[in-house]
Amino acid sequence: MRRTGGAGTGPVTPWLFCFHHAGAGISAFARWQQVLGDAAEVVPVLLPGRGPRAKENRITDVPVLMNELRELITPLLDRPYLLYGHSLGGLVAHALTRTLEDDGLLPPVRLVIGAVPPPHLRNPLLRGAGLPDAELLDLLVEFEAAPPEAAGRDSSLWRRHVIPALRDDLRLGEALCQVNADAAVGTPLLALAGREDRLAPLTEMAEWADYSVSRFRLQTLAGGHYFVRERVVPELLREVALELRETVQQEYRAESSARQEGGTRLLPTPDLSER
Repeated sequence: MRRTGGAGTGPVTPWLFCFHHAGAGISAFARWQQVLGDAAEVVPVLLPGRGPRAKENRITDVPVLMNELRELITPLLDRPYLLYGHSLGGLVAHALTRTLEDDGLLPPVRLVIGAVPPPHLRNPLLRGAGLPDAELLDLLVEFEAAPPEAAGRDSSLWRRHVIPALRDDLRLGEALCQVNADAAVGTPLLALAGREDRLAPLTEMAEWADYSVSRFRLQTLAGGHYFVRERVVPELLREVALELRETVQQEYRAESSARQEGGTRLLPTPDLSER
C-alpha cells in the first residue's frame, strides 16, 4: 500500500474517485483538490462522449461501462479509496461498488451518493430519454435541472450542446436502475440530500439505507439538485477522508505492534475489504 511519509509509517492518502451528473463533465470537481488538500487525491472520472473524450462513443450499456471503470480502478488498488457520485454519477458509483465486490476486488471504504434516488424509485428525469427535445427541455426546467432559458431563448444552444449527451446519459441511468434495483453492497454508504432538491427529495434519499448491509448515514445539505458545485461537499468529504486515514493508521500501528511482539518485523498491509 502506498503511503506518504517515510519507512512505511506515514499516513495513508486515499483516492477519491468522482463521477459527474448527466449531460455534464468534470468541471464541478475542478477545485476539489484545493479543498481536500492532502486528505485525499481527487480523481474526476470523465465518461466518454464529452469534453476531451467527445469523439468517443457515449456508453449506455452497463456491462460496457463497468468493464471500462474496472480497468481504471484496478491498477490503483494499492491504497484505500472513496467513491463520490452525483445524480447519475451516484448510480454509476453504486454499480461500480457492486461490481468490484462481486469480482472479489478491493471495494471502496466509503460510497458517497448525492442527489439521486435509489434504483427502485427511478429519477423522474429518466423517463425523458425518449421525449422530443422541446418536451425534454420543459421537463428539465420543471424539475429545476435547467434554467428557464433552456426551454426559451437558449433552447437552440441546449439542443446542440447538452441534449445529445444528456439523452444518452438518461438511457444509461435507466439501465443502471434496471440492473441494480434492490442490489445492496457491503460498503458503508453515505447519502447526501439537498434540502431544496426536487429530483431527489430527502424521503427518497433515505431509502438508500436498504442498499448497504453495512453502515448507512443520511446527511442534508443546503441547496438544490446541484449542491455539488458548492464548497460544502468537498469539505465534508475531506472530513470523511481524514477520519478514514486516522482509522487506517491506528489499525496499522496496532497490527504492526502485535507482529513485532510475536517476534517478526514484517509490517502487514491492513485488510480493508470489510471496513
